Amino acid sequence: MRHARRTARRITRLAAVGGLLCGSLLVTRAIASEPGAFGPPVPVGERLVTQLGTARTAGSWLGADGRTVVAVTDAGAAADVRRAGARAEVVRHSMRDLRSAAATLRAAPRVAGTAWAMDYGSNEVVVRADSTVSAADWSRLADVAKAIGASVRMERTRGTFTTRVDGASPIFASGGRCSAGFDVTDGSDAFLLTAGHCGPVGTTWFARPGDATALGTTVSGTFPGNDFSLVRYDDGVPHAESDVVAIGGGRGVRITGATDPVVGQRVFRSGSTTGLHSGRVTALNATVNYPEGTVTGLIQTTVCAEPGDSGGPLFADGLALGLTSGGNGNCDAGGTTFFQPVGAAMTALDVRLAGASGDNGPEAGAGSGRARPGGDGSAPSTPPAGSEAGARGGGGTGTGVGTGTGPGTNMGGASETGDGTVSGTGTSTDTGPVAAISRVVNTRSVGPGLLVIGGSLIALVAVRSMRSSRLSRRGRGAWS
Repeated sequence: MRHARRTARRITRLAAVGGLLCGSLLVTRAIASEPGAFGPPVPVGERLVTQLGTARTAGSWLGADGRTVVAVTDAGAAADVRRAGARAEVVRHSMRDLRSAAATLRAAPRVAGTAWAMDYGSNEVVVRADSTVSAADWSRLADVAKAIGASVRMERTRGTFTTRVDGASPIFASGGRCSAGFDVTDGSDAFLLTAGHCGPVGTTWFARPGDATALGTTVSGTFPGNDFSLVRYDDGVPHAESDVVAIGGGRGVRITGATDPVVGQRVFRSGSTTGLHSGRVTALNATVNYPEGTVTGLIQTTVCAEPGDSGGPLFADGLALGLTSGGNGNCDAGGTTFFQPVGAAMTALDVRLAGASGDNGPEAGAGSGRARPGGDGSAPSTPPAGSEAGARGGGGTGTGVGTGTGPGTNMGGASETGDGTVSGTGTSTDTGPVAAISRVVNTRSVGPGLLVIGGSLIALVAVRSMRSSRLSRRGRGAWS
């Protein structure tokens, strides 16, 4: 009997120790996977580009393996990059060369239907001309590129570079129809942020065609040059100042901050015409010569878009990135889509995202740190299974899945029937020690691990107590 009890105590002790180890592992993994618990990775690429200078670097991006790659022009810079833990790629043209080439292109006579951006991977400024560009204009532009030198590459592309207005959309005006972007506020009034080309100042918007009550009126905006506008919500509009982007089917994702994307990052685009689609950021500070005018400073992506998707949100990891501007192609054949950076738009308009406290511009990142061009970005969100291709008319994008039944939130004041409680990936808008503690004790993420640890500690205490009791009885001559 004594041997059996000793064996039982040993087994209990081993199980408790194993439980402590397993529980600790569960808590560690939960905290490590908590979205935005400690912000995105340090922007190594941006820091290195800044430190080494534009004459010795030519941008940075995320490689296919998620590792930061920095283009450098000499062996010394390459060594510095490797010591910092990034991968170096020696290239011929510096950032100074690429910027000079882009400046020369901007100074040349404007040709509608063309676009260019710095391709860090190929170490070139790539100039694209759509099907509307004539042979004569192509020839003149090619002469400019030839004079610049080998840092410029010319290529033809299918389709036409156009803004994405005049399709099925949740916001309607007499001059066209667009998608709602993000709800923002100046601290007192509620606004909708969307594309500038959707309508000039004074445009009245409606949530549905034929509505008698207006959704709001455009009070500020810029296009061309930039592509953003601010729609002031009318009093009493439902869902104003929402921090949720509807993704169709009653699902949504909560937007917790704003930041800048990183070349190579996977991103998601919301559009009421084509639903959810994702792709990669291929370039920053792109220039597009639309028929209506030239827009600069855009985000270039492989995400598709179609008419009606204009103004819709671009985001990843619950962070706002941009507003759909335009592009070529469609969601059947694919294409290139350009986005107005949302941080630049909010800064110019002096507004911040609704539902977030304090500064949530691109510098602050709303508690998420910074993921600026050329730096490391946090891992992008994963959309719901089967939703990446999107459904026409589905509206919006996102990664959250709502629960419960009730009216779902739709940006721009429109509403859908579906899951009312919306959740999604992203980062906490809170900062400081209290917020950090609240993330650590979040029972949804670390609860199971804490329960295992607690149970194991109780088992160890019980074994210790049993042993102490046995020794006590032995000291009094009791049989054990």
